[in-house]
Amino acid sequence: MEKNKHQLAIIVASVRDGRFGPVVASWVAEQAGTHGGFDVGVVDLAEVDVPLELPAASPKSAGDDYPRPAGMAALTSALQDADAFIVVTPEYNHSYPASLKAAIDWHFTQWTAKPVAFVSYGGAAGGRHAVLHLENVLTELHAVTIREGLAFPNYFTAWQDGRPLDPGAPGRTKMMLDQLAWWAVALRAARHAAPYPA
Repeated sequence: MEKNKHQLAIIVASVRDGRFGPVVASWVAEQAGTHGGFDVGVVDLAEVDVPLELPAASPKSAGDDYPRPAGMAALTSALQDADAFIVVTPEYNHSYPASLKAAIDWHFTQWTAKPVAFVSYGGAAGGRHAVLHLENVLTELHAVTIREGLAFPNYFTAWQDGRPLDPGAPGRTKMMLDQLAWWAVALRAARHAAPYPA
C-alpha cells in the first residue's frame, strides 16, 4: 500500500444466483481507483464460507481467539486490514441480505472506528431501506457511517454495459469517496494515537 493511500474494501453483499452486485462493485472499484486516495480491493461474499451458526462467545469478548472457520480467513484479513469500507448491497424485502448480516456478525473489532459508505440498488427505493438497517447495525459495532452514498432505483433499466446511465453518478461517487477518504485519514490517525475505548 502506498504511504499516502488507505486500504479500501468494497464488499459485494449479495450471493444470490444472477445477482447484479458484481456489476455495481466493479464500476465503484473503477471510480475509487481513479479517485487516487485508496488502494482498492473487492471482497465478494459469494466466494467466502460464511456459516449462519455462530460460536457461543461473541467476537468482541473473544478477540483474536474467536474460532472462525478456515474458509473465512481471507475475509477476516481483508476487514482487519481495511481503513475504509464501501458496502454494495441490494434490498431484499426492505432490508439487506442474510449473507451480509452473517459476515458482519462473525466480526467486531475489524469494523471499529472505521468509516463505511453504502452503494445500494433495487426497485423504486433503490435499496435505501437496506442502508437504513445497515447504518443501525454498523453503529452498534462502533463504525462511522458516511452521509453521502449512492442509490440506484430500478437498476435493471438504469444501467447499460456495466455503467449507470445517470450522468450525475460519477460526481456523487466522487463526493462519497472524498468524505470516505477524509474519515479514513482522521480515524486511522486516531486509532494509531490511542486505542478506541470500546
